[in-house]
Order: sequence, then structure tokens, then C-alpha cells
Amino acid sequence: MQEEQKQRALAGLQAFLNMPVETLLQERAKENAPTAALKLFDSVVATVPAYQSFLQEQGIDPTSIKTFEDFQKLPLTTKENYLRRHSLPALCRNGKLENCDIIAVSSGSTGTPTFWPRFITDEFQIASRFEQIFRDSFQADSLHTLAVICFALGTWVGGMYTASCCRHLAAKGYPITVITPGNNKTEIFRVVQELAPAFDQVVLLGYPPFLKDTIDAGIAQGIEWDKYAIKLVMAGEVFSEEWRTLVGERMGSLSPCYDFASLYGTADAGVLGNETPLSICIRRFLANHPTVARSLFGESRLPTLVQYDPLSRFFEVDNGTLLFSGDNGIPLVRYHISDAGGIISYSEMLQFLLDWGFDPLDELQSQSERGIYSLPFVYVFGRSHFTVSYFGANVYPENVTVGLEQPLIQDWVTGKFVLQVKEDADKNRLLSIVVELAPAVEASEEKQEAIAASILTHLRRLNSEFANYVPEDYQIPQITLTPTGDPEYFPVGVKHRYTRR
Repeated sequence: MQEEQKQRALAGLQAFLNMPVETLLQERAKENAPTAALKLFDSVVATVPAYQSFLQEQGIDPTSIKTFEDFQKLPLTTKENYLRRHSLPALCRNGKLENCDIIAVSSGSTGTPTFWPRFITDEFQIASRFEQIFRDSFQADSLHTLAVICFALGTWVGGMYTASCCRHLAAKGYPITVITPGNNKTEIFRVVQELAPAFDQVVLLGYPPFLKDTIDAGIAQGIEWDKYAIKLVMAGEVFSEEWRTLVGERMGSLSPCYDFASLYGTADAGVLGNETPLSICIRRFLANHPTVARSLFGESRLPTLVQYDPLSRFFEVDNGTLLFSGDNGIPLVRYHISDAGGIISYSEMLQFLLDWGFDPLDELQSQSERGIYSLPFVYVFGRSHFTVSYFGANVYPENVTVGLEQPLIQDWVTGKFVLQVKEDADKNRLLSIVVELAPAVEASEEKQEAIAASILTHLRRLNSEFANYVPEDYQIPQITLTPTGDPEYFPVGVKHRYTRR
């Protein structure tokens, strides 16, 4: 028996149960995040054998790191230079893998799947992100809520982690009941139809394309989603505000800022940040004002925009990509995850918007007093290698998505596509987009032309590089339509990639 393990679990549980999330976040906004990052560094140096070796290899004396400026000069850690060079036990505190109680597996979307051990106390700090969403957005402290886990279950990180965090909220006193059908649509339909009438609302938690497919397939089977007060918690992909509006209409949502929440998460460290009513309100304004969005983010595509707790996950930016530091089963210091993005302070964000004549606080406070905290923002474009270069213009999947989510076209397609640059017989380049048709929809030349025209319209509107770099004769995309589940482009059960080289 490990007495220290038991005491850690008890202390973590007691702190989580006794601290209301609104109090936690109000206090976080007052504390010094750089000081907390330095404390994390000191504790990792003292207890993690792999990080001790890493600093030694880099020729760094840890006692020389005394100020935040010193901290910012520390070398970045990555999967290649840190995680894959050390054993799992060496990456854990005190070199003991047995101090963790569960191991999850990353998706492996960029390479070999990776193992990520953690302890229950790591889940409590992530559960606070879910509490923020369930309380502030969904009013789940007073509404009886059925949480339906639609992430894949098993060793993969999303399903089990999400289920655990939702159960922790129930233990804290929230009237939440969790059920785990996973990504089985037939079982999800059965669960919702049989159980939802006993609850005030239903929260579906899963990846955006799967949740949309579930909503659409349910409508085809006669499910009236608007009867069940559906809310969505999503993770894993950037989506457009047109997508949010479309899905909201189909599930009967009347308040997009309060009926949805997207998580910015990684297998490496759980949830790093989450959408709030405030961040959604801001993003929807920016979606309707591309010039303002470009001025803020420096790019034509609209990133995921979330708020984060800087004492739980401390962000920095290095050459346009994000770093974070945070405590986990494997503590990470200045960890580079290859996500393109940036950070914006709360005051800077509000002042920027006021300069453009928009006050999100005024708009939100007419709906609810909840969900507004002076926490910083992080924006995430995703991995830079998920773009394609065409005549020197970066073409992003997010730009194409908007074209597929327009009226009429959205009824023909699932939302999945594959974007790539090809060459014809004369070695002329062309922009190829393979689009997955919705079930029972047949391909036609008219549909191809309409989809090409819609994508082109929104590429020109949203992507100034595309509009100005690509010769007009080469701007019209070549559209190929495939049936649902095409084995070459859209195999069932495989994590979808929106670009190919």
C-alpha cells in the first residue's frame, strides 16, 4: 500500500469538492502566473529524473534559473528531444510510474501513438474546465443533466478522460448523470430517446464531425432533437461559425453562445483551455467581420478561440507556435506541441474589440451574468502542416469548410473533404477537393458546379492570399464527389485528415 498516494488523492478530492469554480477562476485572475511557472519548474527539477537529465544534456544549471526571464530562456521540450528519449518511469515524478493510476494513448495523428500516464489528481484540475462549461454555459448546477459520452472509448484519451471528469462533477453535487455509448450512433439514439425525457437537458460530448453526423442521422430517423434541450461539448477540430449555426438550427438551439463549448485539449496534458460564452460571442463577431479577424490574428482563417487558466496551463508563444507548461502525470515545462497560434490578454482583447466598435460584455450580460472571467485568451490554428500551398498562397481547410456549409449545399454533404494540390498531364497545378456526399445523395454535374462556386466565393472572401496570388484561371477548384464512407478518401472508423500532400 502507498500511503502517500492515498493522501494525495484525498487532498486533491477535498480541494476540488470544496472550491466553487467561480471562486477558483476569480482568484486565478489575481495571481501571478509567471511565479507559478517558476514554482512548477523548481518542483519538476527536484522530482523528475528525465528533466534533470534533459537540463544536464543542455548544459543548464537549474539553480541559475531564478527569474521569469531566466525561465523564458529554457530550451523547449518536444516529443523528439524529451519524451521519446526517456523511459515512462523517468518522465514521472520520483521516477515512479506506479504513482499514476491510469495510462491513456494519444491519437497518433502525427506519428506513432504515445502513452500518457496520469493520476486522479490530474483529472481534478481538468474537471474544473468541465465545471466551468456545465455551470456557466449549461446551468447544470440546477438542471438535471444527462451527459452522453460520444468519444471513442478504450485506451484513447478522449472518452475515458471525459467520462471521469463528468463523474467528478456529479460527486461535487451537480445533478449530472453520465452514460457512455461511445461513438456508436445506434446506441446514442437509443440512450437519448429512452433516457432524455427524465432529464431537463442532454449534453452530447464528442468530435464535431461525429456530432453533426449524429444529429443529421437522428433527424433522418425521425428524432426530434429540439425536444431534449441538446447541448454540445466538442474537441479535436477547428470548425466555422457557419457550422455552429447550422448544427444549432438542426438541434433546436436558441443560444449559440450558451449551448456549445469547444475544448482545446491534447493527450499530452488534458484540456488546455475551453470556449466560454465570452469567447464564442467574440468569435461570432469576428466570423462576420473578416477584416477585423485578420487584423487580430494575422491570417485569413478563423482559429479556435478559448480562455484558459494560466495557473493550470501556462502558455507562451515561440515563432508563432504555442508552448505550455503544466503539471500532469508527466509534468511538462515549455512543451512545444507544434500548434500555430497566439495568446491575448483579457484587457487587450476587450480594448481591441472596443476600438472596432464592439462590446461583447454588453451583448452577453443581457443574456446571463455567468461565464465572464478576466482570464486570458489563446487562439489555435492547429498544426501548420495541415495546409496546402497553391501558387504561394496557404489554403486552409477552414476556408473550404465555410463553402460547404452554405444553404442547400450543406444538405448534400457530410462536411468531410480532402484538399490537395495536383498536376494535370501538362504539369499545370490545380486545386483538388474531394467531397463526401451525405447518405442517399447522388453525385451530379450540377452539384459539382454549385459546390465549386460556393467554395471559390468564400475562398476569395476569406483568404486574401488566395484572391491575390492565384491566377484567376486557376482559382476554380476541381471537385470530386464520392459516396459516404469511400474507402480511399473517407474510410469508416479512421481519424479523418482534411489535407494530403
